[in-house]
Amino acid sequence: MDPEEILLDSEERMEKAIAKLKNDLTGIRTGRANPGLVDSLRVEAYGSQTPLKQIASVSAPEPTQLVIRPFDPGTIKDIEKAIIASDLGLAPQSDGKVVRLNIPALSTEVRRSMVARTKDLAEEQRVAIRNIRRDANKHVDQSEKEKLISEDDNKKLKGEIQELTKKFEGLINESAQAKAAEVMDD
Repeated sequence: MDPEEILLDSEERMEKAIAKLKNDLTGIRTGRANPGLVDSLRVEAYGSQTPLKQIASVSAPEPTQLVIRPFDPGTIKDIEKAIIASDLGLAPQSDGKVVRLNIPALSTEVRRSMVARTKDLAEEQRVAIRNIRRDANKHVDQSEKEKLISEDDNKKLKGEIQELTKKFEGLINESAQAKAAEVMDD
């Protein structure tokens, strides 16, 4: 691989790690209703596991309530079962047309466990970023072995890869801290 390809590939993979973290963080409960809470929920409907957002629209009309409107009212029971079976800890209420989820206020203990989960998710992505750096450095060393780049270029490229790593680790830290602050905020 040439130096530009190595850098571009590394940056792309690091951006995907950030996107995954942000997606994972939307599923962490805060004291407010957020449609992202049920984004990862899969419903046994039409004979297969279907993502909730493909069979219903989710909205938050109030700060403490989510409303799930199925496109097909026949799937309401399936949606209720999926919510009960999930680890959300929420009790669905249905009127035959929509499913309502009341989001209770979080206790301090629950908030702390959510912050811990946030830190765990951030650490997973930090490890992913470091693995990407390791792979990129291997490619750089391989390129030097194959005489595609000089020793000076090797050092320069490794420095640029380290800069990328620091930048993306900083973004991970910012995202995690913002989510932790949001969880701890009443």
